[in-house]
Amino acid sequence: MEEEWGIFHACPERSIAAQERKYVSSRWFSKRSKMADRKHSKKAIRQSPSLCAGELDYINRRKHVVLQALCSKGINCSMDSVPHIALLASGGGQRAAVGLMGSLYQMEKDGLLDTLLYIAGVSGSTWSMASLYSDPQWSSNMDDAVSRLSSFEVELEQVLAWVGERSKEENFSLSDIWGVLTTAGIMKQMDVRHLSHEANRDVTNPYPIYCAVEKYCFSNGLFEGKWFELSPHEAGFTELGLFVDTSLLGCKFQGGELLEKKPEMDIVWLQGVLGSMLADEETLKESLNDLGHIDDDDAEKYLHAYKVFNNLISLIRSTLKDPTAMSDLDQLQKALKDKVDWKDTVQLNSKSPEERKSLFQQLNQELLAEVETWSQSLEDRDFKPHVSFIREQILPLICKWEWGTTNNFLYQYQDSSVPACLRAKEQFHLIDAGLLVNVAYPSFLGEKRDIDLIIAPEYSAGNMFETLTLARAYATKAMKPFPEIDDKILEDRDWPKDCYVFEGKDKEPTIIYMPLFNQQNCKDAEEFKAKMEEFTTLQRPYSQEKIVVLLETVKSNIRNNRETLLREINNAVIRQKNKRPEQDGL
Repeated sequence: MEEEWGIFHACPERSIAAQERKYVSSRWFSKRSKMADRKHSKKAIRQSPSLCAGELDYINRRKHVVLQALCSKGINCSMDSVPHIALLASGGGQRAAVGLMGSLYQMEKDGLLDTLLYIAGVSGSTWSMASLYSDPQWSSNMDDAVSRLSSFEVELEQVLAWVGERSKEENFSLSDIWGVLTTAGIMKQMDVRHLSHEANRDVTNPYPIYCAVEKYCFSNGLFEGKWFELSPHEAGFTELGLFVDTSLLGCKFQGGELLEKKPEMDIVWLQGVLGSMLADEETLKESLNDLGHIDDDDAEKYLHAYKVFNNLISLIRSTLKDPTAMSDLDQLQKALKDKVDWKDTVQLNSKSPEERKSLFQQLNQELLAEVETWSQSLEDRDFKPHVSFIREQILPLICKWEWGTTNNFLYQYQDSSVPACLRAKEQFHLIDAGLLVNVAYPSFLGEKRDIDLIIAPEYSAGNMFETLTLARAYATKAMKPFPEIDDKILEDRDWPKDCYVFEGKDKEPTIIYMPLFNQQNCKDAEEFKAKMEEFTTLQRPYSQEKIVVLLETVKSNIRNNRETLLREINNAVIRQKNKRPEQDGL
């Protein structure tokens, strides 16, 4: 594939180690990049399987931090043999957000955090990443980062002000509502900075990668167009190798040309996109089991709306201090639950498809009427003006059912490798990457980032080891190296060990897999199941007690496996040393 030059100077199509030999200095690259910008100002899309200049520069400078950390641990290493280590945190809602905070906290206390070149997340773990990177020095200030989980800093007025501004944009969607309420209700902050602003930071922290999937490609099996990654420097499709400057994501493109710049999407919006598990209808259907078995398309649409609305109300509740206002929302949730808690399936099954459709259209109207009745019943107090937020902003978006709407930079892009559906649409829709693989493995397989060691704390709610088997299948489809996973480990899925090491050979990365709940903190499979249910993904924001329990659990997991982590980090140094003769011959 021939490379095209865009806003970024494209690196040669080689491994990261080979790229380093072409890298003379950040000043040289900066000069060349500016020349490329002037020469190709209209070519805003970069097409290459390699790292962009900005990320490569960061990684080269970050290696000095990693080297110092390795030497402090008595590991024999030089700049030529600094290993490429990535911590890939799984998704899992607030469980993952709190879990990642605790894992990184303990790694910092054990002197292991600075051995990381990268941190990547999907779904809930990206919420804590976004919170962490609001502090340019977070990796040396983990006490403050963890304390924010228990603070109460965001009030509903701030939420409404942000929504008021965002609703003026043409691509306003449910992801905006989900993002602002997740940010305020779970992460306790409103971070309106832009991801691209991190591009010029120093290398105190590991380099962040956030992941999503494109909704249509995900739902329709179009492999190359599924996985989407975002960094401070660029955003784009991993397997297609097509990227734009992160500040240009959301701008209008046609045929590869930048037509109209738009304001860059902020971190609040980003969190709504990255954690939007409910955007996928099939996944949402699975979460409706507590409402009884439903096998009807119209019923599912009705219950989808209820489920999302109910979760949004719970997040709104977490931004309130007034007990009376919280009680009002509790009454609304109960009234809505009564509306959907019907059990007359015999009567339903006796109706024709047209009658069922008419019934659920009527139920939808009753649901809306219930909200209207509730809002009118409120006394004239401070909370009442905020009710319009629920009635006028949330309900219409739920009816529209649109998530992650983003202007498509590949619209009418002339390249046969791009799926036709991506080329044909002016917009695409970015949603939760955990719907495909609940760990960011796709962004870290192969030569692009040339990873030696992956540390994978597992906070997922699904079948244990599923992220590994899905990643293995993805690697096979993408024809990228992945370590051997013995399926015998699946026998442990109901009560896993606290740490597994899957050793990579040749170009395969080694993976350290660390389940959240395990044989060290659960006495048997029954307790393991109970813990998973206690910290389930879709529930109200955790109490302070739950946050503390979860933090202590993940800290213990890191402490208990410190020696394993050090051993595999040392092995990663050896792997990198062994690569040098091969790379020097390229």
